[in-house]
Amino acid sequence: MSAPTLYISRLLPDPVMTAARRQFQLINDPRDASPSWDAVRTGLREADAAICTLTDCVDASMLAEATRLKILANYAVGYNNIDLAAAKARGIVVTNTPDVLTDATADLTWALLLAVARRVAEGDAYVRSGDWSGWAPTQMLGTDVAGKTLGIVGMGRIGSAVAQRARGFGLSVHYHNRRRLHESVEQELEATYWESLDQMLARMDIVSINCPHTPATFHLLSARRIKLMKPDAYLVNTARGEVIDEAALIRALEAGEIAGAGLDVFENEPNLNPRLKALRNVVVLPHMSSATLEGRIDMGEKVIINIKTFADGHKPPDRVIPAML
Repeated sequence: MSAPTLYISRLLPDPVMTAARRQFQLINDPRDASPSWDAVRTGLREADAAICTLTDCVDASMLAEATRLKILANYAVGYNNIDLAAAKARGIVVTNTPDVLTDATADLTWALLLAVARRVAEGDAYVRSGDWSGWAPTQMLGTDVAGKTLGIVGMGRIGSAVAQRARGFGLSVHYHNRRRLHESVEQELEATYWESLDQMLARMDIVSINCPHTPATFHLLSARRIKLMKPDAYLVNTARGEVIDEAALIRALEAGEIAGAGLDVFENEPNLNPRLKALRNVVVLPHMSSATLEGRIDMGEKVIINIKTFADGHKPPDRVIPAML
């Protein structure tokens, strides 16, 4: 029996590609370039299994043509790039890569939080510009993080890891979640639950977005909710850009209604709103929260295991269940 045909939309780290070649017949572009919509459609149409990334928009029309496709392994924790209803209707199993990115994403959340509060990117640019003439008492004044209140929106694996790190920095941890955590977990994290997101936002010094993008969380931080935040508050987003009304956030930042933002994700990425680029109180990163070599290799191992398990006639361990959304 011949090995299943596997389409991989982007080049993955070498150990992952090597493992895939050993077990499957590969269809992939050897160039490390973002594939066109037509390229992804063709790849899915010719494969029994596929590995796609969060930048590949897999819609119903693509899946309708993918008559051979049985499993679609998303090389990401999120899966809002895939039409799950269409996949379910065609009997295509969808998987993701949970757990392996928790620490990497939590670390980058803290990197952004510290960078915006302590004006790290501004300071770096200032030194490189050649304008720095030496230390001054009022130069590049930022904000202490210790002793502040941190409000986490979405207390799943990543949100909990952010909370664990917060204790080391001496912050008071608060959170809003669809479901309240067990009392023992709250005690371990020293976290206070807020049933009302509005009330929590109005009282936090720092707000971290760590929830998935679903229809229910689209623009969860709306213009109205952003206006609830304190004028000296900071907002950090390492989840998905669509969770925040980006236009409203820009208006608030420009007007000084909040102090600053650290953003790894954007509503229309990779297209960055030029008004964001112009703001000195914003740190922007190229969606790199999972960008560690260890994390990306672990992600690759996950997708290979999911596909191989399915090909062997078993349920893949990381199947996405639409009813869970």
